[in-house]
Amino acid sequence: MARYRDIESDLTAIAERFARKRPDLPAPQVLVRAPGVEFASGDRARRFHAASVGKMLTATLAFQLAERGDLDLTAPLPSLLPPGETDGLFSDGDAAASVTALHLLTHTSGVADYFGGRNDTGETFTAQATRDLDREYTPADLLAFSREHQRPVGRPGERFSYSDTGYVLLARVIEESGGAPLGTQLHERILGPSGMDASCLLFHTMPGGAASVDPDPGRALDIAPILVDGVDLSRAQSLSCDWGGGGVVTTVDDLHRFAAAWHSGALLGAESRARMARIENRFRPGIHYGAGLMQLRYPGFFPLLLGLPRTIGHLGVTGVHLFSDPERDITIVLNLHSTKEMTRSFQLHIQLLQRVLRGR
Repeated sequence: MARYRDIESDLTAIAERFARKRPDLPAPQVLVRAPGVEFASGDRARRFHAASVGKMLTATLAFQLAERGDLDLTAPLPSLLPPGETDGLFSDGDAAASVTALHLLTHTSGVADYFGGRNDTGETFTAQATRDLDREYTPADLLAFSREHQRPVGRPGERFSYSDTGYVLLARVIEESGGAPLGTQLHERILGPSGMDASCLLFHTMPGGAASVDPDPGRALDIAPILVDGVDLSRAQSLSCDWGGGGVVTTVDDLHRFAAAWHSGALLGAESRARMARIENRFRPGIHYGAGLMQLRYPGFFPLLLGLPRTIGHLGVTGVHLFSDPERDITIVLNLHSTKEMTRSFQLHIQLLQRVLRGR
């Protein structure tokens, strides 16, 4: 018990130190779970936008459909979607015919990235979203942006290029193959079975699975600030720009419940989980990618971190983390609320992990 109190005291000091460094933002939302350790800091119960952590949920849905025999992950993409939906998104007709759901899962399809990629409009997509806060985006709008304002980045299988557009397409494949809207399938097969009762797909569902009819769902759900390039989108219609690539609203406890269900095999079989965790590409130094799942290799951030275990999960652009070390049963969940907090989010993550490992 004394050792647990020492760990908790140290984790509290780490979290409070980071909160003091960012007085203009809410305190980081933190949950650390490990054998004998449960530490939370910040507003534990408040919902927040999970950003690209949601890709891990979308990917899990795709692999569930594959396990059920409802989706062939290697089938040509045009055979999985209505006619015309992939038009103009790939380098040529032959390329589109060779794209598969597995390419989308691994970011190797060659499709552009509406959220972070170059475009011909004269401003970034995020600049548009933070300028026109009342703009609503549908999945078709997001695909149209890449189709009309961007160029493909390569041929299928040619190289890794992270793509939110690819995950919009993947979510559309899930809808067509699963026979229900993305939000419905998330609740029935991920959120419900994992016990994620506080979570939903923003602008589409509410916690529990009912359709979202509130004109201001961010306010209705009281989601925490989400600053994109310094502008809070938590009450903005333009936050609808995220969907299959990360439109889930959740809590730190619900994300831990998802991680626990995923790692226990409650959501996917061992073969599917192994395929998601098969690391074949590097996202950036220290961050590697499988199929809807990231692996952190900490020496890529700083060589002296060589002794830290590799953790798996996913990252969100506003400093959202969901990463686990399955061997030691450690999970770290973070939300730092802002696109400008990415570096600091990793500093916090690493210090929390180091302290938990020292106490074991």
